[in-house]
Amino acid sequence: MKKLVILGMGFCTVLAFTSCKSSESAYKKAYEKAKQEELAETQVAEPIEITPVVTAPVETPTPTTSTAAVREEKVTVVTGNDNTLKAYSVVCGSFGLKANAEGLKDFLDREGYNAIIAFNADRGMYRVVVSTWDDRGAAAQARDSFKAKYPNRTDFQDSWLLYRIY
Repeated sequence: MKKLVILGMGFCTVLAFTSCKSSESAYKKAYEKAKQEELAETQVAEPIEITPVVTAPVETPTPTTSTAAVREEKVTVVTGNDNTLKAYSVVCGSFGLKANAEGLKDFLDREGYNAIIAFNADRGMYRVVVSTWDDRGAAAQARDSFKAKYPNRTDFQDSWLLYRIY
């Protein structure tokens, strides 16, 4: 009985390996036929016209402060004096975890900024404020100069203006 089972399994294994081989050769034959047809085609070499590439000077766009988008939010100061947050603020980071906001604040403090962390209870987000201003134009200019100071930091390139609602 055992011999019959082993013989049957061996026969199935041999059958499985030999059946795969025939489909492989069909693919190989089709590939070789297509390759021969491609080589058999005669291609007429047409003259190739080469046009010189003209480079133009790169102009960097000047930021416009008049169209600076402003988000209005009700925030409370988490670190620092509540009186230090003025009407318009430059926000360079938003975090759901206070520890992440504190890490960015520590980095900015080492860079010479007096960063503030403000909390938006409606959204549950901690906003890291790099500078705060009474005037919208001054805040937009400060945001643009902050972005220019850190051109390689893509997270700072998304800095935005916050208008504080009481």
